[in-house]
Amino acid sequence: MLEARIQQHLFESADLTYQVADSLAAALVPAVLTLTGSLTAGGKVLVAAPGEDALARLFCAALLSGFERERPPLAALVLEQGAAGLAQLRALGQPGDTLLISAPQAATPEVSALIAGAQAHDLQVVLLAGATGEAESAPLGETDVRITIPHPRTARVRELHLLALHALCDAIDLHLMGLE
Repeated sequence: MLEARIQQHLFESADLTYQVADSLAAALVPAVLTLTGSLTAGGKVLVAAPGEDALARLFCAALLSGFERERPPLAALVLEQGAAGLAQLRALGQPGDTLLISAPQAATPEVSALIAGAQAHDLQVVLLAGATGEAESAPLGETDVRITIPHPRTARVRELHLLALHALCDAIDLHLMGLE
């Protein structure tokens, strides 16, 4: 019974990954272009993951130290949770920077405040969100990028956010450095 339960988690995750592969890949392309546009213009990537600090730290570390190959560090900073993160955004965010938010529950006051703060400082936003109904309520601007994982279970959404962040890191490296 325990093994079957574990297998069910693995199968469900693999099935979801397979189901969203085409749409997720297509949605990640504009995110890569937004992020590399900021970085190549001398901007930085501010990363927030309300309630999921580990994902923000992992993505930021990959930008700073390289994902799977060596390259110069890229300007990236993890924002703290809550009011402290919003204060960091207001103090450090500059026009030309990009705010990447990973939030399975995108319809929260913290996510809305981060987006509003980014827009007030002329930052572009890349939002990795969960189920469509919640994600659509986050007030993004015309040039912002929304990537939605259409699944009701937060665990599955987090798994796909991690995979999307890995794909972003690899694509950023490819875009900036070409093929190995």
